[in-house]
Amino acid sequence: MDNTLALLSILLAVCGVVHAQTERPHILFILADDLGWSDIGYNNPYVITPTLDTLAQDGVIFNQSYALPACTPSRASLMTGYFAYRTGLQHDVLVKNRPTGLPLHFTILPQKLKEQGYSTYMVGKWHLGFCKDEYTPNGRGFDHFYGFYTAAGDYYTHTTGPKNFLDLREDFTPDRDQGGVYSSDLFSEKAANYVANHDTSKPLFMYYSLQSVHGPLQVPEKYLDKYLFVKNLGRRTKLGMITAMDDSVAVLVEAFKEHGLWNNTLLIFQSDNGGPANENNFGNNWPLRGSKKTLWEGGTRVVTFAHGPMLEKTGYVNNEMMHIVDWFPTLVNLTGGESDSDMDGLNLWDTISKGDPSPRTEFVYNIDEEDDIPRQAIRVGDYKLIHGKAGNPSHWVPPPENYCLGEAENGRIFKNYTRLFNLKDDPTERNDLSKAMPKKVEEMLARLEELKEKTYPVLHAPALNKESSPARFGGLWNLLIAILPILGVEVLYGENLLSDTCQ
Repeated sequence: MDNTLALLSILLAVCGVVHAQTERPHILFILADDLGWSDIGYNNPYVITPTLDTLAQDGVIFNQSYALPACTPSRASLMTGYFAYRTGLQHDVLVKNRPTGLPLHFTILPQKLKEQGYSTYMVGKWHLGFCKDEYTPNGRGFDHFYGFYTAAGDYYTHTTGPKNFLDLREDFTPDRDQGGVYSSDLFSEKAANYVANHDTSKPLFMYYSLQSVHGPLQVPEKYLDKYLFVKNLGRRTKLGMITAMDDSVAVLVEAFKEHGLWNNTLLIFQSDNGGPANENNFGNNWPLRGSKKTLWEGGTRVVTFAHGPMLEKTGYVNNEMMHIVDWFPTLVNLTGGESDSDMDGLNLWDTISKGDPSPRTEFVYNIDEEDDIPRQAIRVGDYKLIHGKAGNPSHWVPPPENYCLGEAENGRIFKNYTRLFNLKDDPTERNDLSKAMPKKVEEMLARLEELKEKTYPVLHAPALNKESSPARFGGLWNLLIAILPILGVEVLYGENLLSDTCQ
């Protein structure tokens, strides 16, 4: 009898272990804003990011991970699994006073995870539209949201725009009581509270969409003191913001540990684009070329890593190709769901967890033909083709701990100008091969033309009339389109005020 009971106990214990290992993981997706390639400690020893460095080194660092050149296009790609040119949001970023947003025909990531039984929380920056309820985080699958709808704002007053209107809310309720609280502290505390109150019988998806380290350059004095060796005050402030961001991640990780979630949590950290390497923002992507809003590697090849006990191979740098669109199908499939077969994203779980070769062999940097000069780029295998305008700066900005102008590139950018690079041999894009390899150029241009057939027209919505100013609605950036008729405000644009996406 004793032997039987002992055997039964062992079997139950084994079953319990198997259950724990196959249980759907909690997911913590941290999206940094405007963090450059050389703006994290494991790529730059001058940067103080102990929490992120430890997580990355204990997990998997992805050395060839890509996003779009700017905020809104990247977020649209992450949330849908489609390249930005297929969402209508490929042309720059959403402006806060335009009544449009990520089209509603897309079922986005939190909605898919809710289908798998996940509780979904978002803290931080949205920037995918808020012209009416359906376009907000709460309308698109998040159980709870705390943060801001627009592109950026003051880190202490939580206001944005030339008139400093408030953009901070919990779900749909404005939060007017946080003036003077630094947003990194505010957001990490709110995210930790969501974790503390989470029903542990359900898997959790936390989208921690950081304000850091987008401008304006603001940080508590204690973080500036960590970088007194940096002479340039702008860069010193940027570095302080990065370290404050690291501390906010530490607070959230500790909350996951304290409430018993950490041992089954997949953490993903990624930047939405390269750093803006200019004398107003002081981000850096060295040794990569270019910066935010460019098709150069410095604008699109981004800091990314994953951490979690479900990763089978850890403690190394993964050089396989991946793109921000791949997270959607990877996470949905990991949690037991299925994604659209027409989706651009690929399920890279075996690459991420085991280090297997990536099924991704090509991707589109962007296809944008809104201006006289096209802005297009594609990678196929080791080769990258840029057609038209790549964007400025087009040079290599040295590490701004010793800030200088860098190596400027001369010459005009013509409409049909093409450049070809072998990124395996030349990851910093210094050797243009277009004249030496005309057949390769022709082949990749043809592939671009083929992919263009799936382009979704750029979403253009009229700018709102001054009658919709937040000054008339309590000083808050809000669902103005939805409430204008209710409040009896004259709609001077008539029926055209509402774009097709917000009717």
